[in-house]
Order: sequence, then C-alpha cells, then structure tokens
Amino acid sequence: MPTEVKIESNLLQQIRDCYRQPFLDLVFQAQETHRRFHPRNEVQLCTLANIKSGNCPEDCAYCPQSARYNTGVDTWDLPTLDEIRQQAQEAKANGSTRFCMGAAWRTPPHQKAFNHVLEMVKVVVAEEMEACVTLGMINAEQAQALKEAGLTAYNHNIDTAPSFYPEVISTRTIEDRFETLKNVAAANIQVCCGGILGMGESVEHRLEFIQTLCEMDTPPESVPINCLVAVEGTPLADQPPVDPFELVRTIATVRVFLPETKVRLSAGRLTMSDETQALCFMAGANSIFTGEKLLTTNNPGMNRDQELLAKLGMTAQQ
Repeated sequence: MPTEVKIESNLLQQIRDCYRQPFLDLVFQAQETHRRFHPRNEVQLCTLANIKSGNCPEDCAYCPQSARYNTGVDTWDLPTLDEIRQQAQEAKANGSTRFCMGAAWRTPPHQKAFNHVLEMVKVVVAEEMEACVTLGMINAEQAQALKEAGLTAYNHNIDTAPSFYPEVISTRTIEDRFETLKNVAAANIQVCCGGILGMGESVEHRLEFIQTLCEMDTPPESVPINCLVAVEGTPLADQPPVDPFELVRTIATVRVFLPETKVRLSAGRLTMSDETQALCFMAGANSIFTGEKLLTTNNPGMNRDQELLAKLGMTAQQ
C-alpha cells in the first residue's frame, strides 16, 4: 500500500485558514496564544509625540502631513530638549513606559537635525523610558548612531501588502522600506513595523501583509495595527470605516502567527466602541497609544483609557 504523502499548506494558506475560521474560534485561539507568551490583562501604554509636523515630500495617500495635499495641518520643526523632557515626564506620569517620536521626513534632512534627534533620544532614556523614533528612511550609519544613543525601537511601517503598496504610495517602494528595516535590525534596535487597515485593500491583501511580517528576517518586536483615519484633503478621505470584526480578525491572526510580538492597537481608536476595543484586547492586542493626539489626528484622552481599563479589570504595564 503506497505511503500517503501529506503536503503541508504554505504560510499564506495557513494564515488564510486561520483568519477565516469561525470568529469565536479565532479569538479563542488568539487568546490562548496570547496567554502563553504575555501577562494576562496587561497593556503597555505608549505616547507618540509629533516632533516635526507637515511639509513631507512623500505622497502617502493616507497622510495629512504630505505637502502634496491641502489638509490644513499645523507645521512645526523640532522641539527643544527641554520641551521633549517635559513631554516625556508627563507621559511617564500618566503611565506610559514607551515614548515615541515621529518626524514627517522622507529621511532625516541634514546632520544637524539628526544630531538633535539623537540628543532627544538620550533625554527620553534618561527618564528611564523606552525610546522609539520614526524618521523615515535611514541608512546603516544612522541606525548605529541611534543605537549608541540608547534607542529602544525604530518604527517603520510597511503599511500594507507589497502587491497593494503601489496603490497607496508612489514616491518610494516597499523595497526602500525593507532596506531601512534591515538597517535597524542590523544595529540591534527593536523593529516596530505594522500597517493600516481601511485603505481600500482586500482581505487577501491583509493576509499578504501578515505573511510579509512573518517572513521578515527579523520578526518585528511590535506590530502597530492602525485603522485609517480618513482626513479631508487626502486621496483616501472618502474611504469607509473598517468593519470592527475585520479589525479583530486581523489582530487575532497577527497574534497567532507572531505570538511573542506586542500588538499595538493604534490609530482609529477614537471612533471605536469600548466593546470593540475589548474584543481587540481579547484577540491579543496588548498596547495602546495614549494622549489627545496621534501625530495629527485625535485620540481618546487619558481619562477615557483609564476608565476603559478599569471596566475591563486590566492594568498598565509597569
């Protein structure tokens, strides 16, 4: 009798099967996975500071900070070290353990500006907080300098599936993004890399996005999952909101396939109900960004987040 040959499904098919199983089964699997690798009922609070706003030369279709779109966004250049110190201290007092700094650059424009960011990183580290920055594309030397300054993590999202990426951005390729991520990982900085739901992508694109994260040479330490905040003046201003169940399915599938990664529930929380956010936590999200703003878009205030965590019996990571 011939031996039966079992052909194992490829990764994308495994992700597809996981995502499409009955909703409650998927969430249960994700929660079981989560509890094997992370403390239960705990979330990390992060704060994101907009350290350089607007006038970005890129054409990312979702972004109100692009100089190509008329969105009325406020613009400013890098803050002083004292201003960053004060912001970090306030964030820490409100329970944040990671302080992230985002600059609307394609790449750091000149050495003086980059050196100032290095000093800002040192200020945050001196407050005994994790320091994260997102500065656009950086080379290997810049990544090493950030590491030496004490940087914990570098955020550089791939945004979406490689096959859908050209529909959203034309001023740089996803290969450019991979090059920056390679430089970050080579400097032994934690890779923070996620994406945005609701830009017109299909479910298959979302599954390809998850596959791409899983197949990175250095799996991301954290994966921010953003829901598009449609801003008037951007090409994606008329996109409908993401279905909450699709959001939860995406988070749950990321949790199953990247079990040790922090999954950060990021942009779009202002319009999410408490029930939706609770399902996201059940599906494996274990980090949120606090504060009134996420770069240029509104975010739930600290009081609302504290009330929600209290309702759920959840605590902030210390």
